[in-house]
Amino acid sequence: MHKLYRWVIGLLAALLVAGTALTTSNAQPVAAAGSGTSSVQKIKQRGYVILGVSADYAPLEFHATVDGSDTIVGADISLAKQIAKDMGVKLQIKEMGFDALIGALKTGKVDMVISGMSATPERAKQVNFSKSYTEEKQIMVVKKDEASKYKNIADFSGKKVGAQKQSTQEQIAKAELQGAKIVPLEKANDVIAQVEYGKIDAGVMSNIVAGAYVEKTPSLKIIDPKFATGKAPTVVALAKGDTAMTNQVNGTINKVRKDHLWAGWMSQAYKLQNQSNSFWSKYSSFFIKGALYTLLFALLTVIAGTILGTILALMRRSSLWLLKAIAVVYVEFIRGTPLMVQAFIVFFGLQVLGLNLSAFVSGAIAMGINSGAYVAEIIRSGLNSVPIGQTEAARSLGLSNGETTRYVVLPQAVKNIWPALGNEFVTDIKESSVLSVIGATELMFEGTTVQGASFEPFFPIMIVALIYFAMTFILSRALGFVEHRMN
Repeated sequence: MHKLYRWVIGLLAALLVAGTALTTSNAQPVAAAGSGTSSVQKIKQRGYVILGVSADYAPLEFHATVDGSDTIVGADISLAKQIAKDMGVKLQIKEMGFDALIGALKTGKVDMVISGMSATPERAKQVNFSKSYTEEKQIMVVKKDEASKYKNIADFSGKKVGAQKQSTQEQIAKAELQGAKIVPLEKANDVIAQVEYGKIDAGVMSNIVAGAYVEKTPSLKIIDPKFATGKAPTVVALAKGDTAMTNQVNGTINKVRKDHLWAGWMSQAYKLQNQSNSFWSKYSSFFIKGALYTLLFALLTVIAGTILGTILALMRRSSLWLLKAIAVVYVEFIRGTPLMVQAFIVFFGLQVLGLNLSAFVSGAIAMGINSGAYVAEIIRSGLNSVPIGQTEAARSLGLSNGETTRYVVLPQAVKNIWPALGNEFVTDIKESSVLSVIGATELMFEGTTVQGASFEPFFPIMIVALIYFAMTFILSRALGFVEHRMN
C-alpha cells in the first residue's frame, strides 16, 4: 500500500509539471489563432485595442497626475492613442513589468506593445515588428566625479554595469562590454538608483530616458562610449504572423512621420514631466491607492488561504489515500515553487485556456493558492498537537469523527497555532509586492511608479517601507490582542 501511495504521488506530480509545460508550449498557437487577416476586424468589433506597456520609461511612458487622477502618459502613449483613433476604437492600457510584455503579447493578453522597445533578431523570432517610429542612441550613465575615468568601452572591464532586464541595453552590454559584470535590473529607475548610490559603476540606457533622469540627478553624468550598435530603431511589437494589425500600425506610423507628430508628443511629455506641483500633492494618491490594494490582497488571501488550508489539512489526515496523495502533491509543489512563478502561471496559463483574467484577479488567485499550502501545514501541525485522548474522549461520548474534529480538535488546534497563523497573515501583506511583475496594482507597484515619475530613486521606497511597517505593526498588535484574549 505504501508503494502504491508513493507511486500515485509521483504520478500526480509528473502530471502537474507536464500540465505546466503544456501550458507554456501552447502559448504561441493561441496567439496565432487570434491573429491573421481578421485581427483588425475583431478589434473593431470589440471596440477597443489593448496596449501592453511598462510605464517606467519617461518621457516615452510614465505616470503623471492629470486632472487630479493617476494617468499613464508619454509620447508612446500618444502614438497608441493615434493607432486606436485610426482604427476607430478606444485604447485600453495594461501595465506590467517589461520582461512580461512579450509573454502577454504571445498569449493574447494584449494586442500590441509600445514601450520603448527596440527591434532585435531574438525578439523578431517571437513577434512581428512595425516600422520604426523613432530612434534611440545607447549611452552610459556614471557618477559625475568618476566620469573622467571612462574614455572608451575597454575602461569598463572589471566594472559592474547595470541594464534593464531583457532590454536592448542589456544585450548591448553583454555583447560589447567585454570583461564587465552585467547586472540585469527590473526597471530603468533601478539602474539610476544603483549608479547614484554606488551599487554599480555604470548603467547602459537610452539617451532619451537617461537625459530626463540626469537632469533631475546632479550627481550623475551621461557619457558616450561609442557603442558599435549606434542608434537602435524603436518599434511597435505585434503578435507573430499578424499581418493585418502590422499593416494597420505601419499606416499610422507613416502618418505620424508625414505630419511630424512625434516632436509635438515629446514636447508635451516633457511638460508633464516637469509639472511644478509638490511631491505630496502629485504622488500621495499613489501611495494611498497602493496601500488599499495591498490590504485588499491580504484580506482575500487570508480568507482563501484559511479555507483552502483547512481543506488540505483535513485531506492530509483523511483515511482515503487518494485525498491524502492529492493534498501532499499540492502542498509540496506550491511550497517548492516561488510565488512569482505561480503568478505568471495563473496570469498567462489561464489565458491559454481561454480565461482572460485581470492582473488583480490573477494575483489574488496566485496568493490564495500559495497561502493555502502554508496554512495547511500550520493547521495540520495544530491538529496533530491536540492529545489523542481528547479525540478518544469525544468519540466515547458519542460524537462522530466529523463532530469530534469540528467541536473538540479544531478549537484547541486554533489556539495552539494562532501565533504561526498570525505570522502567515502578516507575511501576506508583504508578499503582494511580488505581483507587480504582472502589473497588479499594490503598494510596491505604486512605489516604483512614483520612482519613475518623480526621478527620486530612494525617497519613494522609504515611504513604501514605512507604510508596510505601519500596516504589519498594527496587524501584529491586533493578532497579539486576540491571542491574549484566547489565553
